[in-house]
Amino acid sequence: MGTRAEERESARQSAARLDAEGVGNVALTWVDNAGITRVKTVPARRLPDVAARGVGMSPVFDVFTSDDACTASDHLGGPDGDLRLFPDLERLTVLAAQPGWAWAPVDRYDQLGRPHPACQRLFARRMAERAAAAGLELRMGFETEWVVTRAPQGTAGPDALDYPCAGPAYGMARVVELSDYLRDVTEALTVQGVDVLQLHPEYAPGQFEVSTAPADPVRAADEVVLVRETVRAVSARHGLRAVFAPSVVAGEVGNGCHLHLSLHREGTSLHRAAGEEWALAPDAVAFLAGVLETLPALLAIGCPSPASYLRLQPSHWAGVYQCWGVENREAALRLVIGAPDDPDGGNAEVKTFDAAANPYLAVGAVIAAGLHGIDTAAVLPAPQTGDPGALGVRERARRGIVRLPATLTEAADRFEKSAPLREALGEVLHGAVLAVRRVEEAHFADRTPEEIAAATRGRW
Repeated sequence: MGTRAEERESARQSAARLDAEGVGNVALTWVDNAGITRVKTVPARRLPDVAARGVGMSPVFDVFTSDDACTASDHLGGPDGDLRLFPDLERLTVLAAQPGWAWAPVDRYDQLGRPHPACQRLFARRMAERAAAAGLELRMGFETEWVVTRAPQGTAGPDALDYPCAGPAYGMARVVELSDYLRDVTEALTVQGVDVLQLHPEYAPGQFEVSTAPADPVRAADEVVLVRETVRAVSARHGLRAVFAPSVVAGEVGNGCHLHLSLHREGTSLHRAAGEEWALAPDAVAFLAGVLETLPALLAIGCPSPASYLRLQPSHWAGVYQCWGVENREAALRLVIGAPDDPDGGNAEVKTFDAAANPYLAVGAVIAAGLHGIDTAAVLPAPQTGDPGALGVRERARRGIVRLPATLTEAADRFEKSAPLREALGEVLHGAVLAVRRVEEAHFADRTPEEIAAATRGRW
């Protein structure tokens, strides 16, 4: 971030560009600890003042829950205090599916210009900088899944599910049925500078997935927010509704938001792969081992809703067992081998995460876990093949395969006790995340799976 004067001048030029493109308003977003993207909007002409002085907001949003209630932690909550939102003008984007609008993510500071200790985006940047100080460059990317339904009409309730396509899972029929819609999604993302790798139908009714190119961790988190809101906007223009919730219908396959990552040192991949031949450099082994060891606690970050645990079911490619494997889609941590002509194309995939997660917390916490693995010289266990869920209890125990937390309560307990995550997040942010998780788990404690899915379906 430059000086305020430099930011003002940059914002003045940005405002002139937006005016020339017919953009009159800018959406400034952050993501709270419940995974909800919150917003303040400003006229585009005010960008210079906003860049210099920020936009006010209450720190109470750090303890908002997914149903818009608020709780409190030891450090945050109540009506007192104020923060300033400062847009990252390097990420300022004209929105292709919302004519007259632009978007930028924000960093949050207090009134004296000090970084807000609970700002998730600044946390992600700190972890990326911590990795860089250790000589590591991380590239990350998300796969975003969503279910598309027709927007409720007439007397239909807000939770009505009316799928606009009837084609089979992964079938071309779905693409044919919604070709105009899917074309507009990819075109809008491309116009906005998002590098789309692929888009395809998924398993559940009306479900699709879009994958975007890897980027530095903060940009990757920014882009998954932009992708989601772009899909939402394109859907609305087609009279459709995009549902990103972990569980759309209880008992059916839900929406994930898988995180891919690769490590590099001095421009060289630490995950060397070509065809069926692969090798991990020692730091990559330790980093991934740290992630795997911390996964039970990381679930409180990457699977933050009671609805998340409706999705995390064995034998559903959700990665519910704490193991890793080469190209194993049932492993919580999947090693992806690069194509024969792409020796740097290998990466690792965290399969458990979903779109209820705050992506800035997700990338930052995974980096923190991986760096802890390097610091402690962590070692990966033997890779697993096949579906751990198909093994008997004794065989899983013999192989050292354990079930990841099956409830938010269990994940939050592990998160509370995780020294590496507490140190990385800091007391203020760690306490705020934990407070939100405790309220969410208590709120849904007596609900049936069907009630949980219905209550959370439209929140993300």
